[in-house]
Amino acid sequence: MTGLAVDPGEVLAGRCLELMRSAGSTLATAESLTAGLVTATLASVPGASDVLRGGLVAYATDVKTSVLGVDPDLVATYGVVSGECASAMARRALDLFDATWAVSATGVAGPNGQDGKPAGTVYVGVAGPGAEAVRQLALTGTRSEVRRMTVLEALTLLVDEHGAVLPAG
Repeated sequence: MTGLAVDPGEVLAGRCLELMRSAGSTLATAESLTAGLVTATLASVPGASDVLRGGLVAYATDVKTSVLGVDPDLVATYGVVSGECASAMARRALDLFDATWAVSATGVAGPNGQDGKPAGTVYVGVAGPGAEAVRQLALTGTRSEVRRMTVLEALTLLVDEHGAVLPAG
């Protein structure tokens, strides 16, 4: 026996994709601190292409505004490490990728803070038909651990919100 561990991110990603697939939904991502890790986790699941439309890594602030299309006034008012920015990122991903649902992640992985926010301050967002939600997180651990936990939290929020708008069956 090889003792291979099951990756909780892949398990959760598989659940997300199956929920989306069964509802005929598609998915896009907009990421900052995770630098594509949400998208990569989703894409690691066989059959992800049935659901996953694409993702955008907007790591730098100017890329969030110029490429992703987050309103510069929103960034000036709330900052990029904010629930408002996470919501805007998810909404923009919906439009850019013509998806049914989008998930976003923005925050500070560490080791230093940013814009007066300590390392581990993270916001994950979801947007979809009849739903928009943001979850603020205060994570601890190394930079890599914060990024991995962010992926799990983002996918959990997606499952929670997607399931909340599905009709009871």
